[in-house]
Amino acid sequence: MNHRLAPLSAVLVAALTLAAPACAQQQRPTPETEPAGVLFWSPQDRERAFRSMDKVMPHARVSRGDGPVRALLAGEPIAVDPSAYMEDQRVAGVLVIQDGRIRLERYGLGIGETDRWVSFSMTKSLTSTLVGAAIADGSIDGLNDPVVRYLPGLAGGGYDGVTLRQLLTMTSGVRWNEDYTDPDSDVARFLSAPVRDGQNPVVSFMSRLPREAEPGTRWNYSTGETNLVGTLIAAAENKPLAQLLSERIWSRAGMEADAFWALDQGGREIGGCCVSAVLRDWGRVGLMALEDGVVGGERITPDSWFAEAGSKQADIGSPGEGYGYQWWTQDDGVFNAYGIFGQTIRIDPERKLVIVILSAWPNATGREHSAARRAFIAEVVAAVDAAPQH
Repeated sequence: MNHRLAPLSAVLVAALTLAAPACAQQQRPTPETEPAGVLFWSPQDRERAFRSMDKVMPHARVSRGDGPVRALLAGEPIAVDPSAYMEDQRVAGVLVIQDGRIRLERYGLGIGETDRWVSFSMTKSLTSTLVGAAIADGSIDGLNDPVVRYLPGLAGGGYDGVTLRQLLTMTSGVRWNEDYTDPDSDVARFLSAPVRDGQNPVVSFMSRLPREAEPGTRWNYSTGETNLVGTLIAAAENKPLAQLLSERIWSRAGMEADAFWALDQGGREIGGCCVSAVLRDWGRVGLMALEDGVVGGERITPDSWFAEAGSKQADIGSPGEGYGYQWWTQDDGVFNAYGIFGQTIRIDPERKLVIVILSAWPNATGREHSAARRAFIAEVVAAVDAAPQH
């Protein structure tokens, strides 16, 4: 076993919503010497590594197969120059698609259309889509199924009585501390736990967590639960997640390149993190969501899956916003996939609009970065509204 893999997985997943502690200003590791230091790499190392994560840690290939590529034809350009935003916020790619046509496409940080970029927590939204696909093919009966039906190793713990729906909406009521600055937090210890006696490390760790609220009554962001969702899907389908992502989506949605999915210390795909793909394929993920799970002319999810997944299922305490099935929702009908360092897929059903941003923000998160992203997206939306595509 690669002993450097476990702490790396822990950091990548732990970092999904948290900024680096103050001690990060000390001597910075590099991807080659200390891949676990993703939050603390220099900006140059980070930008280089984000386009080659499959060389930094073990990954599984997600094959696009040999089917035709879904053409993304050029549409009417919008009057937006992203140059200043991209330079200021260290953006590697911007893609704006409306009605299936590209209205803006720009690359930065030395990447081009054939270079992959890591997604971090945007992967959560892909994992939830695989739940919908498993329901559509009958491998999972429905969202009200108890999770212990598929993962009996959770029986007797905090997840007894918790449904798959509550896992997807992060309302299980099971205690979880995602404070990465706390070395004793769950997220700091999670995937660094050793593999023992062939046990699944995700189930082994999560089964020991106690319940602190009634299921369905409180939202609490938990990357561990998304990893549990991924483990549940793989168990229900009896296939690895990378294979399922290939079979259900990547080989059918007209993707132009293979993707890669990072593996945990047990050699399994990390359900909550780290698929790497090219910019246009992230755009095709957005189109799949916009088109309610129809890929290659065939529906892979139940009817109206994305209408439900992309609408508020849990109150997160922020006016006008919520959480769906691993998507961040807005009350105006827009929903988003987010990852640290600025990764974004924005789905706007009313405008038939998909916006993708791939970034290497100077910090994992931050109000200033989020405000700049909101301002840029508002500029794009205003330009789209001012110049409708014909």
